[in-house]
Amino acid sequence: MDSAMYNTEDKKLNELEIEKHQKFENETVPHQDALYNYALKIARNADDAQDLLQETYYKAYKNYHQFENGTNSKAWMFMILKNTFINNYRKSKREPAKLDYDEIEDIYETIKSDQAKDNNLDLDFYNNLLDDELSEALLKIPSKMREVFLLCDLEGYTYEEIADITEIPIGTVRSRLHRARKLLQDELFGYAKVNGYLN
Repeated sequence: MDSAMYNTEDKKLNELEIEKHQKFENETVPHQDALYNYALKIARNADDAQDLLQETYYKAYKNYHQFENGTNSKAWMFMILKNTFINNYRKSKREPAKLDYDEIEDIYETIKSDQAKDNNLDLDFYNNLLDDELSEALLKIPSKMREVFLLCDLEGYTYEEIADITEIPIGTVRSRLHRARKLLQDELFGYAKVNGYLN
């Protein structure tokens, strides 16, 4: 075979790779800050969040051929990040846990003992709280509820998008969000009263 033919084929492959890279960046880079913020909330430290973000981008790029143009790239990236976090957690069971498996197992107990109060927290209430207090309260609620709360109330996803990302029914999204808000209300009520946010 002719070396000119190899050079032409190499050049075409290189151009295709550059085009793929550019499309990938255009689709995913605008979501980098939101992904990092979410990674920080679930990983609980900056180094692990950065590692999780890098691994998410690596996997997304590697599997970019599976992404359907015109669909929600942000939701796709969040799903990869969430699945990467879960897989990493499962691999590191021998290390100190980042998530308390007892909390996850106690979700059903929490649901059964859920009090009958119907008060929902206002988003204005969240905005008046210090980030540290909210973060501390978030760590006290079960991880599945925390995930839905973060995606909805802090990241602004719709119920449908959250259902796609977490791979659960919309009814379960609503239920977990309601319970997360209720648990947060209970956690933050005393703090808000002491600091004058509530009369």
